[in-house]
Amino acid sequence: MEEDDKTGSVKKFLDLVKKSRRGKFKVYIGMSAGVGKTYRMLQEAHALLKNGIDIQIGYIETHNRVETHALLEGIPMIGRRKIFYKGKELEEMDVQAIINRHPEVVIVDELAHTNVEGSKNGKRWQDVADILDAGISVISAVNIQHLESMNQEIETITGIPITERIPDKILESADEIVNIDLTADELIDRLKAGKIYDQTKIKLALDNFFQPERILQLRELALKEVAHHLERKISVEVPKQIKLRPEKFLACISTNHHTAKIIIRKTARLASYYRSPWIVLYVQRSSEGGDRIKLDLQRHLINNFKLATELGGEVIRIKDDDVTQTIARIAAEKEVTTICIGKPHLNLFQVIMRTAILSKLLKNIAETETDLVILS
Repeated sequence: MEEDDKTGSVKKFLDLVKKSRRGKFKVYIGMSAGVGKTYRMLQEAHALLKNGIDIQIGYIETHNRVETHALLEGIPMIGRRKIFYKGKELEEMDVQAIINRHPEVVIVDELAHTNVEGSKNGKRWQDVADILDAGISVISAVNIQHLESMNQEIETITGIPITERIPDKILESADEIVNIDLTADELIDRLKAGKIYDQTKIKLALDNFFQPERILQLRELALKEVAHHLERKISVEVPKQIKLRPEKFLACISTNHHTAKIIIRKTARLASYYRSPWIVLYVQRSSEGGDRIKLDLQRHLINNFKLATELGGEVIRIKDDDVTQTIARIAAEKEVTTICIGKPHLNLFQVIMRTAILSKLLKNIAETETDLVILS
């Protein structure tokens, strides 16, 4: 057992050492081709060069876009590896050459690319993982439709199957994700101006992938993915004691259906104003069991649960005679920022007053910096 503990301790330390040696990973993400990911990567490369950073291009694909191609001037490039496949000479990124050259930063375009058969790795994202493990930082780019978990959703939106995909864990491992955002009109204007594809492909693109309603849906997915990445990063990296908690509301209701309805609606409005999640909590005491509560009260309670769900709230129903303690516990577990209760004539409030635990609830709330709102 002691030997196992030592082995586990050594492994943890080795993992920490490897993590500290690993290169940093930055990804430019966009809703589609043509938004300017490669252009922005090259702009950043020039800025890094001016600041004395040793940066090289490992692989870039400008698609013969004039403005993008012009930015290649002055950026050092590591030669590609030539591979003969089915009688043709093809080029792939030379991963070993990059590792041997060992620049501080390398640019690797087309993250979802499938390598030619016979390459060490089947996918370019695997090449990037090798480069990062070698201690070289990577700046890369990918379109949202190549994310594995969104495969089915993207195909439904576009009607086009996406064969080249990257696992979600690759984006999750990124130190920074930057969304290159354009409106649908801006992207279509770029397409019509010949800045994405040559003139022979523009009409076909407009009739298929580049339709406003499709672009809008892809744009929403890209924005959400970057937002989720930021939330994950804050959750992992920002110490809890200094983290700005997002607003979350807890509406506490009882069997008093008239007031419960008011609390639900007012809490829903507050949550809507702050664009925040909210919860409805009903603590069922033993005196309110199924055989002890009037049928009309049961019906009203069910209707209020339904109302809360329709308004976008999460409903929690708990059996416990210690109402106040249950409220405090749920508020802590769900990281609630504001508890909403009714005025003193509420059954719930009467329970709190009658058991003289209001001061205890207020103390718990003060300790967790949770607000208490008494709704009229």
